[in-house]
Parts: sequence; structure tokens; C-alpha cells
Amino acid sequence: MKKFKKIIALLLALSLVCAFAACSKTNSDDASDDTTKELKDVTLCLDWTPNTNHTGFYVALQKGYYKDAGLNVSIVQPPENGATEACSAGQAQFAIDAQDTIASAFTSATPMQVTAVAALLQHNTSCVMSKKGAGIDSPKGLEGKTYLTWDSPIELAMLENVVKADGGDWSKVKRIPNTVTDEAQDVKQNPDHAIWVFDGWGGVNAQVNNVEVDRFFFKDLNPTFDYYTPILIANNDLIKNDPETVKAFLSATKKGYEYAIENPDEAAQILIDGDDTGSLKGSEELVKASQKYMVDQYVADAPKWGYIDPARWNAFYNWLGEEKIVEEKIPENTGFTNDYLA
Repeated sequence: MKKFKKIIALLLALSLVCAFAACSKTNSDDASDDTTKELKDVTLCLDWTPNTNHTGFYVALQKGYYKDAGLNVSIVQPPENGATEACSAGQAQFAIDAQDTIASAFTSATPMQVTAVAALLQHNTSCVMSKKGAGIDSPKGLEGKTYLTWDSPIELAMLENVVKADGGDWSKVKRIPNTVTDEAQDVKQNPDHAIWVFDGWGGVNAQVNNVEVDRFFFKDLNPTFDYYTPILIANNDLIKNDPETVKAFLSATKKGYEYAIENPDEAAQILIDGDDTGSLKGSEELVKASQKYMVDQYVADAPKWGYIDPARWNAFYNWLGEEKIVEEKIPENTGFTNDYLA
């Protein structure tokens, strides 16, 4: 696909015209034409359907923080080939990704033209979840059990690392494709299954549905795996040519996340009301419970919202290079900046 990037970019430009028009939430929906003309158009492409990772954006939109910053922001769903591709091609000024999944963007022959400008969560909430009492409360417990995998090289390398460190035999872990949409119900019905989930959604969903589970967290087993997920990325041309827009967007977004921290119930409702995809319908209890979980995750122990610790960022990419999981070693301090945070 990357060899035909120019062709893809053209196709993407055509497809996103329709996709962005049909699947967007904008702060100019109720604004007059005169007002809209004074605002700078900015598009944010999500990585998935709306969830509590994204709440601050929807709050900033609904509360008028973007408008106050001189921005007309549209929030859209990712195209088929991903949010990062759209951002790199200039079809979206900002997008959501994660440090692990974006690693290849900095090592390919045609690297993506994006840079991480903020962390949406300060710590990696990834964990492996299984039915409580099934014996998979530690990595070694995966021996003889079934792990549902996305078959990502980074994912599997991390699992192998923690299983071996725990004295387990990675070759004895059965792997099948992960096609599950409700992880809590899957492990409840299949006691031999273990699934990678993000605790703020998958783990909270288990609690909401009274499914008792065991979990082990990657960041607790290996500090190198406390990488940043998810992250906000920006188009490199925008950063170079219009840094004031980057600063304005981040400042308004920061206000949105800070409001969500102080007002989780109202913020959750704003997210639910702002969801144009319908994916949150019927999940109001989960959204509100997840939002309360996120209160301690958005800033946590960081000096400010969005901050990316260079040591942690570099440690993970150094590990990818040492394990030869990426095509070539990623130089330190590649792919992120804190320069535009308020």
C-alpha cells in the first residue's frame, strides 16, 4: 500500500469529502454564516467510534471552547485506511492513534507526516482479562489457555516478554483471532479465554455487567510497556506553517478534559449526546462508569494535561529497536513534541 501512497492520497481525498460531511460533529452547526467565516476550519479524525478517551473533545465542542479559540472544529470517523493516514495526507489536521500502532509511521521508506502533540491518557491501561478463578491472573497462567489476538507483531512481542519473564512457556499459549466485541461476556462464557482490553472500557464493562474477572497490566509487569495510548497527533505541515492553530486547538482541548475531570457525569452525557454514530446508544451506564474511571487517567501524575515524558516515550521505542520489531531503530525524541501544550 505504501508504494502507492500518492494514489491512495488522491482516493482518500475523494472519499473523505463524503465521509467527513456525513459523519462529523461541528461547533458551527448552529452558527451563522458570518460567524463561521471568522473561524478557522479544523478536522479531528477519531481512531474509533466515540468513547471516553475522546470526551474532552466533545466537551470543548459543546461548551464553545473551540469557537472561543477561533476554531470551527469537526469530529469525524476514521476512513478505511485509518486516521493517521488521513492526518498525514492533510485531510484531517488532527487525529487519534497510539504510540505502539504509530511506530511504523517513523520507520517506513515513506514515513507518515505526523507528530504526537499530546497524550490523552498518562499511563497505559492495557491489561489481559480473563474469567476470575480461571488461573490466568498472571502471564504464566496463559500456558495451556487461549489468547485472542490481533496478530500485531508488537502485541505478540509484549505478551511473549511478560509470559517468559513470569516463568511461562510462550509456545504453550494457544492463539486464535480476536473477533470479540464484548470481552466481558466472552470470558464469562469461555473460562479458557484471555483477551487484551483497555481497562477504562473493557474492565469497566465487566464491572457494570457484574462479570468477575482477573486482570494483569503490562505497565506493572514491565515499566517499558507504560507507553502512551492513546495520543493526539497533528499534521506536520500544520505544525510547521500554522503553529498558532495547533496551540489554540490544544488549549481548548485541555479545557475540555479538565472540565471532564471536574464534572464526569455531565461530561459523560455530553459525549453521549454528541455521538453521531449511535454506537453509545444503550451503553449509557457504561459510559458514565467509564467516565468516572477516566478522572484519574487524563492527567494522573503528569505536570499538566497532554504532557509526554521523553524518557518513557524513548524507552518503548528503544525496546522495539532492540527486539528488531520495527524495520529500523527509531532515534530518540522522534515523533512527539510538548512544545504546543498550554
